[in-house]
Amino acid sequence: MKTLYVELGDRRYPIHIGPGLLDQPELLRPHLPGQQVLVISNTTVAPLYLDRVRAALTGLRHEVLILPDGEQYKTLATLDAVFTALLNHRFARDCTLVALGGGVIGDMVGFAAACYQRGVHFVQIPTTLLAQVDSSVGGKTAVNHPLGKNMIGAFYQPGGVLADTDTLGTLPDRELRAGLAEVIKYGLIRDLPFLEWLEANIGHLLARDAAALTEAIERSCRNKAEIVALDERETGERALLNLGHTFGHAIETGMGYGEWLHGEAVAVGMCLAADLSMRLGWLAADGAERVRALLARAGLPLAPPAQLTADDFLRLMAVDKKVKEGQLRLVLLRSLGRATLVSGVDPHILRSTLEDSFQ
Repeated sequence: MKTLYVELGDRRYPIHIGPGLLDQPELLRPHLPGQQVLVISNTTVAPLYLDRVRAALTGLRHEVLILPDGEQYKTLATLDAVFTALLNHRFARDCTLVALGGGVIGDMVGFAAACYQRGVHFVQIPTTLLAQVDSSVGGKTAVNHPLGKNMIGAFYQPGGVLADTDTLGTLPDRELRAGLAEVIKYGLIRDLPFLEWLEANIGHLLARDAAALTEAIERSCRNKAEIVALDERETGERALLNLGHTFGHAIETGMGYGEWLHGEAVAVGMCLAADLSMRLGWLAADGAERVRALLARAGLPLAPPAQLTADDFLRLMAVDKKVKEGQLRLVLLRSLGRATLVSGVDPHILRSTLEDSFQ
């Protein structure tokens, strides 16, 4: 097991990474300050791992809530089911919510914890690669709205993260590939040596080599933990973690939540960001091609869905958390391993990138 920390003063918390963590209750119990625990999972993950989590809660009063699986259920209506369960069981302010699942479960449980009685404890037990390397770390919690992804939420940090790498053994290939998009993102925005390592080891990751996956998860979490410690509420550097996300969220919203996996949409978004960076004269043509080549080797899509037009993208991107004073801000690449947040991109160049991406 490897342990990293998100350094946030008295809210400092650990990220444990390794195999067999679900069978080590001593990792979970320190983050359960009260006697009441609600474990929240979904219909896919619960049959696989719920019993092992419940075994770690022996002696505590714990309840279970199973939610439907899918991005389309990441809504305020589903969140209400969490609050109803907490109230029905008369859970007090010293209770703890445990999120057992992927990014959808983690985001919703974190948001519920931020809201219930104005804030209760919660722990992340991510079971997908994407959740282990990204969404479980850093305290971004939210639900979707039909007009925009993750537009209703809060910054609220977990008490700890337990990333059991054994859970990746049951992860479908498509979900594994989607998680690799977020892994690749870290190399592109700030860690060129990691990007080069990924280029050399992408085959091992796709083959689910345990050592390679653990290395990728640790290096991704280390990058994110460093950024979150510097900029918890995304007033500066943390925005760089959104490389490809403004384009990607437009795809997810425009296609209907759940049609495209988040990582698939982000992969296309990173291709678009690389192309736009090249057109602006920052990223060399061979750099943009390296981005596309690595994403292609990871088995990820490179072009947006044909059902969306450039106008659709521009309309959907206008409803984005990075819009400020009416101006769209995009994360682009100055070079590989060096991202920047840019306002006021020439709309003609942006449209050219979007229109050419469909060809």
